Amino acid sequence: MSDESSMDAARYADGSITYPVHPVGPDGSEPVEMVDLSAFTAEVVTWTTSHATPPGVRQPNTLAIVEFDVEGTPVRAIGQTTTDEVTTGDTVQPVYVEELRDPAAGMKEPESQDWDGFRFEPVE
Repeated sequence: MSDESSMDAARYADGSITYPVHPVGPDGSEPVEMVDLSAFTAEVVTWTTSHATPPGVRQPNTLAIVEFDVEGTPVRAIGQTTTDEVTTGDTVQPVYVEELRDPAAGMKEPESQDWDGFRFEPVE
């Protein structure tokens, strides 16, 4: 993937939005539109720091549950943060990361551990 990847969420006929994308929405319908959450900022709802992480995952590893406001529709996501200096109420933005963990660490085939994605970075 490139650093221009999108953080796709799905909008359904009833207006609800889910992240990650689900094949069937809360109203029982298929997605009608994709929404790129990386174009929005979010607010930290809560966070935690893990000091005992799986092989290849950074230590410490701070995770946050964040809430986006997409045109009046709340959308929650969980993910790593770019810093351990995060607090409830902070405004964050998603930033693309090519490697969320070291794929060579651990006992599984490295190809199966090659994960990219988004971290949440505080907005100054």
